[in-house]
Amino acid sequence: MSSPCLRSRRAQARPTHLLCMLTALVLTIGLAHAQTTPPQIEQRCIECHDKDTTKGGLDLTSLTFDLADPATRDRWIRIYDRVEKGEMPPKPEDLPQPERTALVQSLATSITTADHADILAHGRGPLRRLNRDEYEQNLRDILQLPDLDIRDILPEDREGHRFNKTTDMLDMSRVQLVAYLDAAEAALHAAVTTEPAPPPVQKYRAVGTDLFPGTGTFGNREAMFFTRDSKATDLKGHHDKNEKHSAQDETLEMALFRSASWPYLGTPKHFTAKRTGNYKVRFSARAVLQQPGFVITPATKPLPMTFRTRKPAGVDIINEVHDSGGIIDIQPEKRVYETTVRLREGEAIEYSLLGLPMPLAMNPNGSAPSYRYPPFPEGGQPGLAVQWLEIEGPIESQTWPPASHRVLFDDLGIEVKPQDPQQDAKRLLRRFVKLAAREPIPEEDLKKFDVLIQQRLSKNASFAEAMLAGYKAFLASGDFIYVREPIQADDHFAIASRLSHFLTNSRPDAQLMQLAQNKKLRDPQVLRAETDRLIASAGFDRFVKNFTDCWLGLRQIRRDDPDIRLFPEYRFDEYLVESMERETRTFFTSMIRDNLPASVLVQSDFIFANDRLATHYQLPPLIGSAMRKVTLPKDSPHGGLLTQAAILKVSANGTTTSPVVRGAWVMERLIGQPPPPPPASVPAVEPDIRGAKTIRDLLALHTKSKTCAACHARFDPVGLALENFDILGGWRTHYRGLEEGKRITGIDRAGHSFSYTIASPVDTNGKLLDGRTFANINDLKTLLAANPRQLARNLLHQFTLYATGTPVRFSDRPQIESLLNACAKNNYPIRDLLHALIQSPIFLGCCSDAASQNE
Repeated sequence: MSSPCLRSRRAQARPTHLLCMLTALVLTIGLAHAQTTPPQIEQRCIECHDKDTTKGGLDLTSLTFDLADPATRDRWIRIYDRVEKGEMPPKPEDLPQPERTALVQSLATSITTADHADILAHGRGPLRRLNRDEYEQNLRDILQLPDLDIRDILPEDREGHRFNKTTDMLDMSRVQLVAYLDAAEAALHAAVTTEPAPPPVQKYRAVGTDLFPGTGTFGNREAMFFTRDSKATDLKGHHDKNEKHSAQDETLEMALFRSASWPYLGTPKHFTAKRTGNYKVRFSARAVLQQPGFVITPATKPLPMTFRTRKPAGVDIINEVHDSGGIIDIQPEKRVYETTVRLREGEAIEYSLLGLPMPLAMNPNGSAPSYRYPPFPEGGQPGLAVQWLEIEGPIESQTWPPASHRVLFDDLGIEVKPQDPQQDAKRLLRRFVKLAAREPIPEEDLKKFDVLIQQRLSKNASFAEAMLAGYKAFLASGDFIYVREPIQADDHFAIASRLSHFLTNSRPDAQLMQLAQNKKLRDPQVLRAETDRLIASAGFDRFVKNFTDCWLGLRQIRRDDPDIRLFPEYRFDEYLVESMERETRTFFTSMIRDNLPASVLVQSDFIFANDRLATHYQLPPLIGSAMRKVTLPKDSPHGGLLTQAAILKVSANGTTTSPVVRGAWVMERLIGQPPPPPPASVPAVEPDIRGAKTIRDLLALHTKSKTCAACHARFDPVGLALENFDILGGWRTHYRGLEEGKRITGIDRAGHSFSYTIASPVDTNGKLLDGRTFANINDLKTLLAANPRQLARNLLHQFTLYATGTPVRFSDRPQIESLLNACAKNNYPIRDLLHALIQSPIFLGCCSDAASQNE
């Protein structure tokens, strides 16, 4: 996209501060004298890396030392890293330490000079456009439509270094521009109303048999029945002449004893939403236990539930569901509960009990489908008894016109009939741009939008249509979809935008914009206070979700379903997976808000858990679905991100664990020492699910090559230490197989028989590349936690990429080390690391030091 508006933004982004210009000139002169290859390369490296040998695919004779060229500079940075770490040359005698030190210093000076000159000339990275999550959230905030859903209109953003905020990947094409226009149009139309009054509120109440459509797709009576006085009551068929009376019988309770799944459609009878919006749901319920003979007794602990929304049976897509309203813990005593669910037109709600059996139809021996309920647990089968349910909505504000309409048309009302169309068009455009833009827009840039609106009016478009065309054009312009890097000394609006998109994934709020207007954001105390305010805000949850989705891969937590042959206990256990995800996000939030030390990445004496996770981790029982901080018993294998179930799931597949995959995952994501990619010709290690061969036997065969063995020594030991954890992070002492070993049989929570074997024991001892040994996961945690600086360094690298869209550059490295020095006290507290980064020139721009001296 190359509009005059965008070009003007780019022109403003060029550094104009005199000190920056002089610095760039000095560095450029220095760079001109640093274009000769260091003599150690010629003397020590060419023999193995000329055009004839090219070990490792590197021909130094054809590689220039033109460090002004980004691609060439990147090659030399990789060479520097290998030499600095002692990996190249691999034999110490091939490059004696004095020469190695001299070479490292020479390369560092030359590369830093070139890289810094490039940053001063062009910025740390290209202009970054908003990704689709940020674009949607910006529009939600501007239009005051918190539930606006336009994200999927935009193409999926490409990722770089695992993040969807990387500038190099967020390019702009004709397809994307069209998509931004379509998304803006959809958002604007969602904001407009043509109704003369608020929509009527739909009210619904269900008791008796109207609480559920019937038992046809639910399973036998073990799963659902109606009860009176805690005993099952016989209700005749669907066409019973007394059905209407039963639907009004408030003495009946609907008792449910299974989790939601297709083909179960547990929706109240005769209700679908007539309009899209938020609906208030109130219901009376209690947690119960089903006893033999279909008798129910009070439960001994709460039952977690939520509501799912879906199209009802026979309407469009019957399996399109999403959770809504949050998790509610139903207590054993009868209570009234209230929640809010988001329904689209034509959708219904369904009861979704968590952690209960999910029996399905089966075809044993090829016969007709039959129903089978798993054995009741000791003490009775947990369930829910509902007495009545009410739904009311949409419950949006009854102030009319709605706030979203007033954002667009101010006080012109529903019909939008201005007295002076030309003047009102100019006024409304500037009003809207002031609300939507993240910095002042020059009057010259607004004229083209004026022209567009006037052209529409001249072609007899309605005033509202003409204004929407102008708004849409602005929301798809470079002024709106690009996030500038702060470069100039007075780039306070750029700082505000960078800070808000970093910590809330959205635009600056009114307070941040006012501070930018007053040029206060280069004041360290003000910037620190604003950082703390955003970390404490509700919008910080968006940062936590998106950052952990990318960095830790939590968006893939449902990628691989558990192999029900080997792990039948995990079949359909959505409550466990959902709890795992919440645990990691809660823990990461605490890492920052509570300023925990960087060592908690691998080791801590506490976790966050709820009732389901306490069972999964074999801890003392907890009551309720809420996450809470739990102190771990001594010598517990848990604690820290490293051994959380979500981490262990995304670093495995649904069938087996692999020390290779897990070890490489941990070294890259948590430690910040990614292994090189394997040669394309080397196959992956495939565990033997028969149970005949141990993983160590397979690794020994896989790493017969010295080259493979040397590389695998960097990460395999870490993966081996995690082998006590299965595919969902459950503790194990033996592997499972399908053929070899002691056979285990039973019935899973779906009513299906299972059979697997207990195979070879797990062996977790190993030796790190530096020679340190460990016997188990706790030993490994101690070794990894002994280097908190590396853990903190990795976090700073991740934060830098997410905040600026550009990875840590070579000339940034000394600044990163300086930030680490400043935070070394108290084991590198993570909130302190964030503050240090945000106060640094990496975040504030190359002229931040000069700006602080001159403001």
